[in-house]
Amino acid sequence: MSPGNLIPTSRRIRAALLPLLALATLAGCARTPEPARYFAEGKPARLSDWHLVEARGGRLVPNADVVPYDLATPLFSDYAHKFRTVWMPEGTTAKYEPEGPFDFPVGTVLTKTFYYPLPAGEGHGTKAVARTYDVARDFSAGGTHEALDLARVRLIETRVLVRRDHGWDAIPYVWNAAQTEAELARTGDAIPLELVDEQGQREAFTYVVPNENQCAGCHVANVKAKQIEPLGPKARHLNRDYDYADGRRNQLAHWSAKGYLAGLPARDLPRDADWHDASQPLEARARAYLDVNCSQCHSPTGPANTTALDLRSAATDLRRLGLCKPPVAAGRGTGDRLLDIVPGRPDESILLYRMVSDEPGVMMPEMGRNTTHREGVELIRAWIAAMPGNCDA
Repeated sequence: MSPGNLIPTSRRIRAALLPLLALATLAGCARTPEPARYFAEGKPARLSDWHLVEARGGRLVPNADVVPYDLATPLFSDYAHKFRTVWMPEGTTAKYEPEGPFDFPVGTVLTKTFYYPLPAGEGHGTKAVARTYDVARDFSAGGTHEALDLARVRLIETRVLVRRDHGWDAIPYVWNAAQTEAELARTGDAIPLELVDEQGQREAFTYVVPNENQCAGCHVANVKAKQIEPLGPKARHLNRDYDYADGRRNQLAHWSAKGYLAGLPARDLPRDADWHDASQPLEARARAYLDVNCSQCHSPTGPANTTALDLRSAATDLRRLGLCKPPVAAGRGTGDRLLDIVPGRPDESILLYRMVSDEPGVMMPEMGRNTTHREGVELIRAWIAAMPGNCDA
């Protein structure tokens, strides 16, 4: 065959291969997500616009340099599980603070995805969600906690907290029924669900996605500053281990090694207890629970500082903790009880009464739940029952 006949044949082969090469190139691009993005202003319409956490291949996965984390004792939110992440622009770092939230740089974006495991035998097409503390089945195979298995969980909402020049902005997103995208929900949402426990008992409730103003209501932990701030990323909450893709290690040490945290002390780091770990001291567990659920308001700088209650885990003034203290302005929230905490008598304590209630205007916390946290109530009941002394004087 002459060279003249070979040229057209090679061109035909190349022409036939070009579409396949193009498809291969596109497939390769599809496997490489865009880098995480910071928006200096505005509120993107979709969560995926941020490229922080995305639903891909049946999993909810964090992008490159987006670090998942968890808290020693998390805030109760109608039994929802939470997948938290932090991302900072390259070359920036947060500064360590021993008590309050870290000093995060402009451009930091925190996400918190609220989700529920699916009950055994139930799919995504029903209102049923599991009432459980077991997170072992939430994540994809491999033993790490870096990707949620979307076949086993139902995503509800993702809250974005972004640090901008003027301060923090809170932006809520709600996941669609297909579990493929979360869309901006500035006015919040109300989602009817049904909790199913391991014995098959069911409890209907409405999961409320807060609107933008309600987000600010919880996150203004300093009434003088009048600015919202993160609540979870504090040393005492983060000082615990996490199962990363490359192994289990302390979160604070991991942030420091990655360049996300500067000034981490070598020792004597504060640590809140895990409220659910019965091997830890009862008082430490109860104080950690009240700290994460209540101290954003009940602290010397919080919006409920006029109540004279200080529920931070490090607070030492027992009177301000509520022992034998009459309420300042609880109104009908007292349930005709006289004191915030009566040692040895949980059912005479206003604190427990308000935790048990799910009635608006009575229950505490006043936002973020529509159900009673039974296990949390029993923890605080046991703590008060074990307190020595009395309020006779």
